Amino acid sequence: MILKKIRLHNWKNFQNCEVYLTERCFIIGANAAGKSNFIDALRFLRDIAKQAGGLQTAVEERGGFTKIRCLAARRSAKVLSIKVELGNPNEEQNIWSYYLEIAHTGGGIFKNQVKINSEEVFSYKKNKFILQRGATNKNSKIPDDEETLKYTHLEQATANKDFRELQNFFQDIEYLNVIPQMVRESSSMLYSSSKEDYYGRNFLERLSKINEKTRNSYFRKINEFLKITVPQLEELKYVPDKMGIPHLEAKYIHWRDKGSKQQEMQFSDGTLRLIGFLFALIDNNGVILLEEPEINLNSGIVSQLPAFISKIQRNKKTKGESQILITTHSYDMLADAGISSDEVLLLETSTEGTKVKRVSDIVKIKAVIDAGLTIADAVIPQTKPKDIGKISQLTLF
Repeated sequence: MILKKIRLHNWKNFQNCEVYLTERCFIIGANAAGKSNFIDALRFLRDIAKQAGGLQTAVEERGGFTKIRCLAARRSAKVLSIKVELGNPNEEQNIWSYYLEIAHTGGGIFKNQVKINSEEVFSYKKNKFILQRGATNKNSKIPDDEETLKYTHLEQATANKDFRELQNFFQDIEYLNVIPQMVRESSSMLYSSSKEDYYGRNFLERLSKINEKTRNSYFRKINEFLKITVPQLEELKYVPDKMGIPHLEAKYIHWRDKGSKQQEMQFSDGTLRLIGFLFALIDNNGVILLEEPEINLNSGIVSQLPAFISKIQRNKKTKGESQILITTHSYDMLADAGISSDEVLLLETSTEGTKVKRVSDIVKIKAVIDAGLTIADAVIPQTKPKDIGKISQLTLF
């Protein structure tokens, strides 16, 4: 099961957005167009559904309602909503849809929070709503008061038993944006397990909790990749020190016959990001959100990532359940001839918020691609600031 469609209303950069998603999806746009904010809508659903999460926590971690409400929204627009539809790839009929609309509540002597205007779950298999509730939901048959409207049924095990599959799906969404310095600081044991930090400070801690047999299998696969992409590194291993603190260790090949051992503190930024990227792909069978995986990587490696991702998805034991959404600025990545125009979302800024379109639905760009140009040649120029050429004319000194 994958995410097949998403609709955003008044969410961060997006006043109104409705777009279809594919198993492998590339999200491109200018700086500050909202690429990270687009995938953050999915992280938001994950943060609601996960253990020790919930609606109020998910909003607070993002700075409160005013920080997630669209800046382009009119003052009268006091709500935001997210709707997602889920189903199997290549099947026309979906399986689930989930809709959440929230508004601000509190202020003054009362704590600033959010309340649920509407929460709906629809089952396409049963062709009926499994859940309809909320302050403004006219079809709601569930008695709610101001307090119960602060909590979604998605986050409550006693309330979501009829759509537990949805909760599990959202919980399995993983986000990857490796910050090498945070991985290096992992030896300080200052973990941030309550924060979104899977592949940052607590990456090695998470790695230590994986079953040893499974972990060794992962390392064998990753070592095969590293032998080609980082040939001076050999035998990447998981090694806890005397204090039990987990480390990555590899042999660094140089003029000495036996080389020398290095740990994550000595690895380059690109190597650490690459290792985190590989673990994310191998370890996960659900939705993976990749934030600009090309950073710190050689262009030759970047150009091979789309094909590698596709191969991983085809080889997964649970075929049809792996979905990867990638934000990128990379020409080298998008120049891959195997990328379809259906797989690329272009974000375009406007005074009414960011618009999101599939490249296959943009007639001018589709025509250029059909004429034989790559996605990169057709789309990257569309993401440049209109007056970027004037930079060279600036007289700053």
